[in-house]
Amino acid sequence: MPRPAYKGRYEKAISTMSLEDQIELFDLSKDSGNSALRHRFARLQQALWTEHKAKLISRYLYYFVLITKHGVYIDGFAGPQRADQTQSWAAKLVLESEPRWMRHFFLCDVCPHQVAALKMLYEAQPETSDRTVEIVRADFNTYVDVVLETDKIGERTATFCLLDQRTFECDWTTVQKIAKRKSKRKIEVFYFVPTGWLARSITALNDTGSRMARWWGNDDWRHLQRMKNYEIADAFTQRFRNELRYSYVSPWPIYERKGGERIMYYMIHASDHPEAPKLMARAYKFATNRSEPAEQLTFEF
Repeated sequence: MPRPAYKGRYEKAISTMSLEDQIELFDLSKDSGNSALRHRFARLQQALWTEHKAKLISRYLYYFVLITKHGVYIDGFAGPQRADQTQSWAAKLVLESEPRWMRHFFLCDVCPHQVAALKMLYEAQPETSDRTVEIVRADFNTYVDVVLETDKIGERTATFCLLDQRTFECDWTTVQKIAKRKSKRKIEVFYFVPTGWLARSITALNDTGSRMARWWGNDDWRHLQRMKNYEIADAFTQRFRNELRYSYVSPWPIYERKGGERIMYYMIHASDHPEAPKLMARAYKFATNRSEPAEQLTFEF
């Protein structure tokens, strides 16, 4: 198929932008009638690849903890996705992050090997008197009720939930429960949509509808098979904004490998905090290997 002329002009214009301007263009936290078209063609010069997605999450939480001085971290699928790549393990990076102001952790995984790895990770941490870490082997779709009932999550408690599902593990009702837990600023969510293999996974699942209906939230999931990757990410973005009523929602692309063009995941970042989009943009820049001096952080935070 011939390459559309307007696409080439758009990509050339994008390539001349600063990274900051590209991030502003890519940010879909504001309503935009042309969001899907912008989302399709805007590719950041410094793309984040799969090995560094945990670095993005941990850096973002690092920035936020510098502001809040406390926090609760919930990880519904917390085990390492690859045992030989511990630096791509979000739970590890967040637990080991300094300063150690994140106070309460809820780490859940259904796989016994993953839970064993989590326990070994916890045992390797230095003792911190005011920190609690709960590690549970369970289906997070069930265990989430226990987590949300804890008194450690108050209305003014900065709370973050990572939903780094492999494909269809996280039920939509689970996301709804998380969004409804607090009446003011909602629990902040990092939700991964595996667009890179979603279509073929739906086909391979050969599901009668029950698993997909739980994942999508209703029986209207078959249209996803006809959608392009960026359209799927945009659909989830709109659901977080319009259905779950988050104030700031953006889909961040995560590429297959350094220098690659294929997007494997979109990380939907949903927050009610007005500083969240700016901190995430900064974390994305850092995770793409753009360092910042420690003295600059000290001055700003």
